Amino acid sequence: MTTKEITVKKPTGVHPLFEFPLLMDWFDDFAPLSFAIRGEEAHPIKIEESIKENKFIIRAELPGVDPEKDIDVTVGDGFLTIKGERREEHENANMSDFHYGSFIRSVALPSGTDEKNVQATYKDGILEVKVEIQPTAASAKKIQVNRVK
Repeated sequence: MTTKEITVKKPTGVHPLFEFPLLMDWFDDFAPLSFAIRGEEAHPIKIEESIKENKFIIRAELPGVDPEKDIDVTVGDGFLTIKGERREEHENANMSDFHYGSFIRSVALPSGTDEKNVQATYKDGILEVKVEIQPTAASAKKIQVNRVK
């Protein structure tokens, strides 16, 4: 059997800053270590934010949790906060890349949100929280400026 040597070349003409997101993706694999170094106990939560049909929608990637036991969603003072815990439930694992422990993430709500009208659902490892946005009048009010003597 013969072997063939393959040489992998780095693409030329690529600006170093374009490679920075790839470096950040690589760094994400080591995030728990960075939190331990900084003394923080929470793991990061990856989220998406969008506004559709007068609703502010947050989607959070939270696989491997029981939404009824492990996730708390609170809204107040203009913020939506997701916190919880991913518990360790493996036996005799010699190596694990799973992230266990507490996590928290707060997101500022846009103006006009109705903090009393919030819905949260969990399906296939994705938490989705919808907050109603009240339509606001787009008209500006003219303010009289008075001269002071």
